[in-house]
Amino acid sequence: MCTSLTYQTTGGDQFLARTMDFAFELGGRPVVIPRQHHFTSVSNPTGFDTPYSFAGTGRDLNGYILVDGVNEYGVSAAALYFAGQAHYATEPVDGQINLAPHEVIMWILGNVKSTAELADRLADLTITESAAPLLNIVVPLHWIISDRQGETYVLEQEADGMHYMKNPVGVMTNSPDFDWHLKNLSNYVELQPEPHAVNRQYGELTVNAFGPGTGALGMPGDYTSPSRFIRTVFNREHTDAVETDGDAVNALSHMLNSVEIPKGVKIKSDGSADYTQYRSYMSMAEPAFYMQPYNDQTITRVALTEDLMTAAEPTEFALATTQQFNAVN
Repeated sequence: MCTSLTYQTTGGDQFLARTMDFAFELGGRPVVIPRQHHFTSVSNPTGFDTPYSFAGTGRDLNGYILVDGVNEYGVSAAALYFAGQAHYATEPVDGQINLAPHEVIMWILGNVKSTAELADRLADLTITESAAPLLNIVVPLHWIISDRQGETYVLEQEADGMHYMKNPVGVMTNSPDFDWHLKNLSNYVELQPEPHAVNRQYGELTVNAFGPGTGALGMPGDYTSPSRFIRTVFNREHTDAVETDGDAVNALSHMLNSVEIPKGVKIKSDGSADYTQYRSYMSMAEPAFYMQPYNDQTITRVALTEDLMTAAEPTEFALATTQQFNAVN
């Protein structure tokens, strides 16, 4: 479970936002990884280096693991669940950059300046069946990547190989594969912000609409991946354009309201409950990382300053664990 989307201000500043929907408590916080950081790897004994600094949601598990973020060149990326369809190499490949699925985000953010550069370097990557710490499973993932030029791509590795696809709608959710979601949009071409006809004649009966909003009749409202994809494409397409970066984060927060999962409303077959543990917003022009956790919807902003990018070690920022308020009396 997760939903992601891109957004652009009227001035051309680019954003990538996502919800993190999961049952297991991930415990992520805002983290800045400095330049020239070395990551250990479960699929490669020598690990890998990240020349570029980036900020995102992470946790220190004998080494930081991040699941989304933005780097100093404005490349942003997020990892989303891809259950039932992700397919990885069973063994590392000599001469390749071998990465576990949960390591792909750190490598991308730490090593590329654009989505075009990533396309050129994918031939050197092998994603292997290697388990992630904490979860102790091979995490089935796919990735959305965007850059300052507004170029957005989806990276999926399935049984027939690796696919790096341009994302024309700026939205990604979960399984099925991305191409299936694009085809499924054809089932919802009637959706529009304006109302449809206000009445219908059935025999001698005239049936009137109950009010504004008929343009969205038929839009799916459940929490499945296909339904969240449709709602997010619709909201992204029709939400009013905004000018400032602050207004963009605000608009993205409102758009993600339609797919946020409160605790208790989505129970899985094993009895656990997926919920939206946080939302993150990656500002590629600043660049800056914004995080909005479930327990405190105050939005925390971390800018990639020179001090943070050149620090000797990663910098982690604490989040409030209860809702904060602007008390006026």
